[in-house]
Amino acid sequence: MATPHISANQGDFAKTVLMPGDPLRSKFIAETYLENARLVNNVRGVQGYTGTYKGVPVSVMASGMGMPSMALYSYELFNFYDVDNIIRVGSAGGIVPYVNMRSVVIAQGACYDSNYANNFGLPGTFAPISDYSLLSACVETAKEKGVDYNVGNIVSSDIFYNDDVHEDIIGRPAFERWANMGVLATEMESAALFMNAARAGKKALSVCTISDSLVTGEAISADERQTSFHDMITLVLDTVVKISTQE
Repeated sequence: MATPHISANQGDFAKTVLMPGDPLRSKFIAETYLENARLVNNVRGVQGYTGTYKGVPVSVMASGMGMPSMALYSYELFNFYDVDNIIRVGSAGGIVPYVNMRSVVIAQGACYDSNYANNFGLPGTFAPISDYSLLSACVETAKEKGVDYNVGNIVSSDIFYNDDVHEDIIGRPAFERWANMGVLATEMESAALFMNAARAGKKALSVCTISDSLVTGEAISADERQTSFHDMITLVLDTVVKISTQE
């Protein structure tokens, strides 16, 4: 059955969906890594595909940018399309010096500056975390593949540009406050994904490639982001294979 934002039929999505932010990256992943990939959604140009990787069914669909967009698509996949696992595959900005450009951050948890958690009417503050079975399988796979990775907290922000983007009120770069709490990187989607998974009783993980560094000022281009995240994509796809053998 179609939803307001997804035109796929029941059974069109695999139990595990990879979610990059960019629809073109979704298309690239499907065409480059999946066998027999078929387009199952293209509402508003948000492309979703289902195929197989090493014989395991897997889907890939874009989430769009930001927590509202991720929240919308992940909600519909979890609640209307019987998807069990969503793994974000995206880019992030490193905020500590030991997180290298093009390395992978596997998010154990996601801090946030969003009001999205208010949607759940909780009597306190929710701590969005990834699913441990997905996290541990991904870490094990990263070790096997020799991927340059770090595991830890990230921060999901609703804000890309604001008046405090360069310095905070005491004259220190704003990202340092998160870094001082051990946060590794900043991005814009994972906290909402983790919250939706928790509410639906499903599983989620976020794996990001460091595309720029707030510490050094280094950055890779938008074109490179679309096509150069090979280590991250194969890491996550091999993780999907691993979890399929454990079920």
